[in-house]
Amino acid sequence: MRKALVAGNWKMNGSVTSNRELLSALKQAIPGGDRVDVAVCPPAVYLPDVVDQLHGGPIAVGGQDCSDETAGAYTGEIAASMLKEVGCEYVIVGHSERRARQGEDSAWVARKFIAAQAAGLVPILCVGEQLSDREAGRTDAVVAEQLDAVLDLAGVAAFERSVVAYEPVWAIGTGLTATPDQAAEVHGLIRARVAARDSAVAAGLRILYGGSVKADNAAGLFALPDIDGGLIGGASLDARSFVAIVDAAGAARG
Repeated sequence: MRKALVAGNWKMNGSVTSNRELLSALKQAIPGGDRVDVAVCPPAVYLPDVVDQLHGGPIAVGGQDCSDETAGAYTGEIAASMLKEVGCEYVIVGHSERRARQGEDSAWVARKFIAAQAAGLVPILCVGEQLSDREAGRTDAVVAEQLDAVLDLAGVAAFERSVVAYEPVWAIGTGLTATPDQAAEVHGLIRARVAARDSAVAAGLRILYGGSVKADNAAGLFALPDIDGGLIGGASLDARSFVAIVDAAGAARG
């Protein structure tokens, strides 16, 4: 059975004081174990402090993005090697907010995926459709294109050392959530798409759901066979909610 992963994407939220309060609560409530991996992805300026506070414990740290370049005249960018150096284990690539606001296309995301792995990080590759895509019946085509761009450039073997997160864009920060059947359908598509190239890699690939996961809907989502945890947004900023989601992922693997 694949070990679940629950990763909290703090986005552009937090402060030195509030981060420490949140992490203190999480450290007390999340003991670690063999059922669930847990990670938090704070804003880059807080990474060293978060790594220091979580050092030696079961909660890993990830970056929210990385450059596709290794070094150079790229003002404001952060190389994957820099994230690794300060103690990150994961990095999110291709989040829908960056695809939309920063114009990151699938080819760009694929290069970031490769850069992350080259630096020793585990990329959390985000794929997902807009509401207009779903209404037009294009969900499968959009997700397949985003996934294939990485498969074609990195090769299927690279997915042995990565995580995929399905995030229906219409369900992020809106309070809407894909039904379990809707989520299961796309997760199944992702696994089948990888399996068409290598069934063993697909069987071991962790696929997270990332669309407004909350304490009250996590159990139903995580009970589905192709959903291996969640990429959590707003609920990751509240210790009680995040712990409840982690507990739900553990129970689903019980």
